[in-house]
Amino acid sequence: MSVYTVYEPPLKAHQSAPDPERFVFVRDGFSFWAFLLGPWWMLRHRLWLAFVCYVILAVALSIALRLIGASAAVAIIAGALFSLLVGFEAATLRRFTLSRRGWRNVGLVVGDDIESAERRFFDAWVNKSWTERSSGDSATRASSPAMGVPMARRPSSEVIGLFPQPGAPQ
Repeated sequence: MSVYTVYEPPLKAHQSAPDPERFVFVRDGFSFWAFLLGPWWMLRHRLWLAFVCYVILAVALSIALRLIGASAAVAIIAGALFSLLVGFEAATLRRFTLSRRGWRNVGLVVGDDIESAERRFFDAWVNKSWTERSSGDSATRASSPAMGVPMARRPSSEVIGLFPQPGAPQ
C-alpha cells in the first residue's frame, strides 16, 4: 500500500470551488524514474528550482572531485549516490514546489495504486466526511477524512509521554 499526499490547486478567478481533475496525488517513497533520469524527471514535473539546484550541485560535485584528484570509480560512485538522493527526495521536491506555487495540502490517502487512492479520496470528499471551510480563509479544512472522527475523551489525570499535566495527581 502506498501513501499519497493530496494537493488542491489554487482557485482561478472564475472558480468558486476547486476542479477535482486538477488535484495532484504525490506518492511517498522512492522514485525510480527520478533516480534513473533525475534532470528529465524534474523537467517533466516542472520543478525548475530543483532542476537549477541539481545542475549547480552536479557541476560543483564534478569540479570538487576533479580538484581533489578523485579516480573515475569515485566519481561514478559519487554520481550514483547523488542520483540515489534525488530518488529518495523526489516526493519532497514535488511537495515543496506545489506548496510554493500556492497549492494546498488537503490530506493523505492510502491505496494500492493511484486509482484506488483517488477513488478513496474522492469518495470521502464527495460524502462530506471532510470538514468544509466555513468563512473565508481563517478556518482550515481537516487534513484527512479521519479528522472528522471524534476522539475518545481522556481523563485529565492521565500522563501523556513523560510530561504530566499541571495540577494532576502524582
